[in-house]
Amino acid sequence: MKIGAIISEYNPFHNGHKYHIEQTRAAGVTHIVSVMSGSFTQRGDTAIYDKHVRARTALENGIDLVLELPARYSLMSAEGFARGAVEMITALGCVETLSFGSESGDIDALKEASRAIEFTAHTEEFDTLIKRGKSYPAALQEAMLDYYTNDVAELIASPNNTLAIEYLSALGDIESAIEPMTIKRLGAEHDSDDEDVFISASAIRKKILSGGDVSALAPVIDAPTADISRLERAILAKLRTLRAEDFARCYDSIGGLAERLSKAVRGARSLSELYFLAKAKRYTLSSIRRAVICAFLGIDKEFAAEKPAYLRVLGMNSRGKEILSAANCAVPIDTSLKALSRTSREAFRQANFEARCTDIYSLAFAEPGPCGVDFTAPPVIINE
Repeated sequence: MKIGAIISEYNPFHNGHKYHIEQTRAAGVTHIVSVMSGSFTQRGDTAIYDKHVRARTALENGIDLVLELPARYSLMSAEGFARGAVEMITALGCVETLSFGSESGDIDALKEASRAIEFTAHTEEFDTLIKRGKSYPAALQEAMLDYYTNDVAELIASPNNTLAIEYLSALGDIESAIEPMTIKRLGAEHDSDDEDVFISASAIRKKILSGGDVSALAPVIDAPTADISRLERAILAKLRTLRAEDFARCYDSIGGLAERLSKAVRGARSLSELYFLAKAKRYTLSSIRRAVICAFLGIDKEFAAEKPAYLRVLGMNSRGKEILSAANCAVPIDTSLKALSRTSREAFRQANFEARCTDIYSLAFAEPGPCGVDFTAPPVIINE
């Protein structure tokens, strides 16, 4: 029995994800736990399908146990996203391997890049570029060229490589005993519209929301879809009540972005207009989108930095039950969010916040759901 972990969003699950799972098993992993984003995703958006629908699809296609990655982690930059998920799989106490995709496919090269980032981020060259208005990724890559060869600097230009490097950094920072492994990513680039058997999740979402056929690209899911456009006025209404200092407390509203958002929201009449008015060379569109949703939901820096007080199981199969039997969990773990909310003060606050996020997320469907579903929804159980 060798237990591996995959950190995911499965938004939605597609052929590339299945390939990753198959390659992870081919490397000797017998049981796989996935830590999966819940209602909101790392690009600052709503998940296209409900978390339990996505958990079921993952279980039907090779995953054995699905844990929910809370919104306060899933809405963070690559660093916060990776740190929260790595802390969760480490807390499970039985994971031996973390498997992740990368454009590189070379674990040693990624480790070198991780060390290079750690060094470069503390140099005067990097600080100077940031002060000149460069975005964090652009400043990091340019400053790195003063100390490292082009191939090292080029590694951090690809999104999956960037996330892979953050996983490595998180494992090192918390001194986790989990061993990393990487699977070379195949197919279309991240957020690309290129047609490919491994087409990007972004392109698949566009096809699904426009009524296109995705059967050759991903499992067909017969379930309602969520669209952030249905939350547009609610988001704008909330943001119009906030002051610049309120935006400044948000995790991703740093380096002057809080002031830009505070001004932009006064004139914006749509989310796309808000993103346009807040845009500047030093901020990526994803960072703006995350800051907007964090401000809307009330995720501040202090809350985002909290360690997980519990692990919530969204679903499992028979091998997933074996993972739970082998777990030596450092925090409470359960399928019931209500039960978990009663285990400590921190768990109560975190669980109730997650439930509120789900209540808000339910308004992104054509037929909104009621409040409190997170406290009553049963786990997905696949009997094999």
